[in-house]
Amino acid sequence: MNFLTQIDNLALIALLLVSGLALFQPTLSTLIGGKGLSPTEATIWINRRKAHVLDLRSEEAFKTGHLPGAKLVNAADFTAVIGKLRLDRKQPVVLVCDTGAQSRKFMTETQKLGFAEVGVLDGGVQAWTASALPLVK
Repeated sequence: MNFLTQIDNLALIALLLVSGLALFQPTLSTLIGGKGLSPTEATIWINRRKAHVLDLRSEEAFKTGHLPGAKLVNAADFTAVIGKLRLDRKQPVVLVCDTGAQSRKFMTETQKLGFAEVGVLDGGVQAWTASALPLVK
C-alpha cells in the first residue's frame, strides 16, 4: 500500500490511466458513432468491397458533382428510396453528404434497414475534393 501513497507513483498511475484512455478513444468512438471513413478508406470500400454509395445531398448539389457510382437518396424519403433501389444488404454502404454530419444522422437508420456494414465519409464531399479525388458530373 505504500506504493499508492507516494506522490510520484500517483502521478505515474494518473499518466498511465490518461494515456490508456487516449489509446482507447478511437475504438470507443467507432463503437458509439459507427464507422467513419477517410476518403482513402472510402475509395477502398468502393473499389475493392463494391460498396454502395448513397449521396444524401440535394439534387442540385448532386448534379454539380458526386462520387463515382453514387446514387442520390432524398433524405426526407430515405427509407422509401432505399426500398426502391433494391440494394444488396450484404454489401457495405458508404453514406455521403457535404460535411459528414447529415450522414452520421442516417447511419443507425441504414443499419436498421438491414445493411451489414455502414460507413460515413468523414468530411463528406468537401474532404473528398480536398483529397483531390474525382467527382462525376
